[in-house]
Amino acid sequence: MAPLIALVAGTALARLAGLAGVAALDGWHPALRVGLALMFVVTGVAHFAPAYRADMIAMVPPRLPRPDLLVTVTGMLELVGAVGLLVPATARWTAAGLALLMLAMFPANVSAVRRGLTLAGRPATPLGPRTAEQILFVGVAVAISFGA
Repeated sequence: MAPLIALVAGTALARLAGLAGVAALDGWHPALRVGLALMFVVTGVAHFAPAYRADMIAMVPPRLPRPDLLVTVTGMLELVGAVGLLVPATARWTAAGLALLMLAMFPANVSAVRRGLTLAGRPATPLGPRTAEQILFVGVAVAISFGA
């Protein structure tokens, strides 16, 4: 839920800043870049936070090697991607890469639900709502990638 809140709140606040006169945020496209960047900061930091890291490692499908390394690398990619979204010259390519990253990581969410895992003591988000969130997140990344 925190990533969704970060995306929506970050986008809304950036759009309001644009309406208030911040030229760099004047429009929905730059506001979406800020919202998605904030979302990736939230999710990227979670890869390293003690309260989440062990659970995230456990989410990695068992057939994949070195789940600890995969969680570290994907967390780093998310954080670097958040920065790349805020740089207009790299935002489109970064958004495309992040969309692919989200698609590649989605099986970990499916695995977590199927195996009844928890994240910070709470059950993994059920597959229906998690899939809807993923469609939204990837859709926003695609919109940024192809946007103005």
